Order: sequence, then C-alpha cells, then structure tokens
Amino acid sequence: MKSMGKIRIAIADDHKIVRVGLNGILTMEADLEVTGEAEDGQQLMQLLKEKPVDVILMDIDMGYSNGIDTTEQVKLQYPHIQIIALTVHEEEDLIIKMLEAGANGYLLKSCGKEELVAAIHAVMKGDSYFSHNVSTTLLKALSNYKNRSYSHHPNDGPLTEREKEILKLIAQEFSNPEIAGKLFLSVRTVDTHRRNIMEKLQAKNTAGLVKYALEKGMI
Repeated sequence: MKSMGKIRIAIADDHKIVRVGLNGILTMEADLEVTGEAEDGQQLMQLLKEKPVDVILMDIDMGYSNGIDTTEQVKLQYPHIQIIALTVHEEEDLIIKMLEAGANGYLLKSCGKEELVAAIHAVMKGDSYFSHNVSTTLLKALSNYKNRSYSHHPNDGPLTEREKEILKLIAQEFSNPEIAGKLFLSVRTVDTHRRNIMEKLQAKNTAGLVKYALEKGMI
C-alpha cells in the first residue's frame, strides 16, 4: 500500500471535457496527482506501461474498449492498481459486472468533489467505496440473492464464524478500525482476518469480498 508521496491518478474517459474537468479538480488536492489521461482502454494500457499509477478513474462507455473489459485487463496485469468506476450508469447489471471485473469503487458522475476525493482515499486504504445510489442498488441486488436457494445455507463455504462476522461488516462498508471497535478486537487482528478471508475466497480486492457476501446472502 502506498504510504508516502502523492497518490498518482489516471483518468480514462472518452470525453475530453470530462478529463480536463477531473484533472482540474484533482490537482487542487495537495496529495493527489494526475499522471495521465486516456480516451479508451487501448490508450490506458499504453499509459500504464509508461507511467506509474495508483488509482484509475474508469468510465464504462469508451469508444475502443469499454470500462468493464479494460478493468479486467488492468487487474490481470496490474493487480495493485485501484480502480474506481466513474460513470452515469447505475444499473444493477453494470455495477455487478464492474465488481466482477475487479473494480474497487463505483461512483456516479453526479458526485461532488468531496465524495470523489474520499473515494480515492478509501480505495488506497484497501476499502471499497460506492456512492449512495449505488449502495442502494446493491442492497436491492442483495434482496434478490437472498431469494435464491443457496442463501438458505449460510454455513456453506470455507469461512469461520468470526470471518463471516467480519465479512458482513466489510460488505456494509465498515473500515478495519470500525470493525475492530464493534467486535472488541485489535485492528491488527481484523487485518489478519481480512487477509485470511481474501486468501480463502481468492478475492482480489474488497469488491470481491462484497460480491461474495451478496451472493451468499450473508447480510
């Protein structure tokens, strides 16, 4: 996890005015730096070969390659890079597909500067971040998952009861320190449980954990 220096950000969006606007907003923050822009997935992959990047703001609709396919490609080659979808779409299927591809966060373009900056800081800490509307959509998706047959077997799977308890809180967007406070554990213990959960589930990131929790009806 990057602990010193500025957070290096790449913007992937096929509208130049959006890229310019985001660049202007982000460069006003002392700890953020825009290291490159791309108008499609092909340009983004070339950019990543040339410049170090910590976070990508990824549009879904791009001319040459959509954001879902590009996210999957980036995560395969650069698993350490955090990806936040920044889009106008709030449909359930697109949100789920972005999570499956490996996105760490999902924001709507109607969000404000404060939320955008907060999301960047959250994913850099290893947390996921979803805008309010997206969280509401995920909760509706959860209700649908709970109606599936496998949701009636919450004890299925490789996790211990403590790990399931922690996973539920992760899926509800609690940070590691918040989880530690709720369960009367040390932050180090929660960190260890989180790593073990990710290893057991072969999850690449927090979004993968959230997806698992949704599918298993654990909330």
